[in-house]
Amino acid sequence: MADTGVRAPASAIGGHVSRTFVALNYRNYRLWFIGQLVSMFGSWMQTTAQGFLVFELTNSPVYLGLVGFAAGAPSLVFMLYGGVIADRMPRRTMMVITQSSMMIMAFILAFLSFTGLVQPWHILVLAFGVGVANAFDAPARQSFVVELVAREHMSNAIALNSTMFQLATVTGPAAAGLTYAVIGPAWCFLVNGLSYIAVIVALLLMRIDPLPLKTRTKSTIDDLKEGLRYVAGHGVIRTLIMIAAVVSLFGLAFVTLMPAWAVNILGGDAMTNGLMQSARGLGALIGALMIAARGNFKTKGRLLTLGTFCFPLLLIVFALITWTPLSLLVLVGVGWGFMILFNMLNTLVQSVVNDELRGRVMSIYTLTFFGGMPVGSLWAGAVAEKYGEPVTVIIGALASLALALFIYLRMPQIRRLQ
Repeated sequence: MADTGVRAPASAIGGHVSRTFVALNYRNYRLWFIGQLVSMFGSWMQTTAQGFLVFELTNSPVYLGLVGFAAGAPSLVFMLYGGVIADRMPRRTMMVITQSSMMIMAFILAFLSFTGLVQPWHILVLAFGVGVANAFDAPARQSFVVELVAREHMSNAIALNSTMFQLATVTGPAAAGLTYAVIGPAWCFLVNGLSYIAVIVALLLMRIDPLPLKTRTKSTIDDLKEGLRYVAGHGVIRTLIMIAAVVSLFGLAFVTLMPAWAVNILGGDAMTNGLMQSARGLGALIGALMIAARGNFKTKGRLLTLGTFCFPLLLIVFALITWTPLSLLVLVGVGWGFMILFNMLNTLVQSVVNDELRGRVMSIYTLTFFGGMPVGSLWAGAVAEKYGEPVTVIIGALASLALALFIYLRMPQIRRLQ
């Protein structure tokens, strides 16, 4: 059970605001929220600076795609196994190990940058290493929320997780753009390394009774097959995961191209790249707060359907704009649509999955997100090199829009999900 013994003072929040932030009443969740917020801020600083550094070193959208693939490819190999491990060992322990390893790699990249030794292949190798750690970290992180709050507040906790992530998305890239322009990328990587300390300390400070782990008599492969069979036989989960797979493969390809977009389309620099990332994060933050404020509402399927249409349509509008202020404004809308879509996917999967299979199912769900993006990075980089970034984004958006229309016409039960 989640630790409910220590709660935030009731007088601190009330009414509508109280409902929006109800998960923060749990001490363990507050620790998680603060630690993850600091860590995500650092991660976005590194992601933003790393992308622009790669483009500065290579001037190649293809190489941007390769780095994106290196970061996400380990998910294709290890994430399903990571989900099995998340059901076999305490998830907090697992995350302390993975977060510590990512901290070390951030410090290595900072050292290489400070000394002027950094080369594109260094970034590729370290991106792959972080990807391996994340393949084990993500299933545990996604399924950890059920240990932090009571079940009736799980939807709110997931929405606040998204809020925390997007707060970092708003501030981290902007800080990275400014830091990169003034004192260089190495400081962005150093800040990221230091930021991991916050989440590691938060995990260690939690007073938590982990969910009981069943004694396993099956092999790892049998456990993995059980999870795959469960997803294949569960129509709702199967459809939700299909949506996540297609959108991450096609719709999110634009994220990889942002450094090239800032320079080639908008005529900007590292600061422009940071502002673009932050604008997208601001929209997603607005979306996450909207969802959190609604509480335990009963129209999640309809909101998911709205997101499946709004996200690709706004991407098409973004692809047609070359004026920076208007591009940033549309990116706010893109971020909002992204958050509505993926927050509802996560919430609905978490709501219907059996506890004993949660780690494995969330690893399959997360694999579609982290596994689709590297493949999307490869095709987007190659297409952008030949036909340009706007054409690439429109292709990805149209593929996502086609799926939305198919789901709307052929699977009306998705709209009725609560």
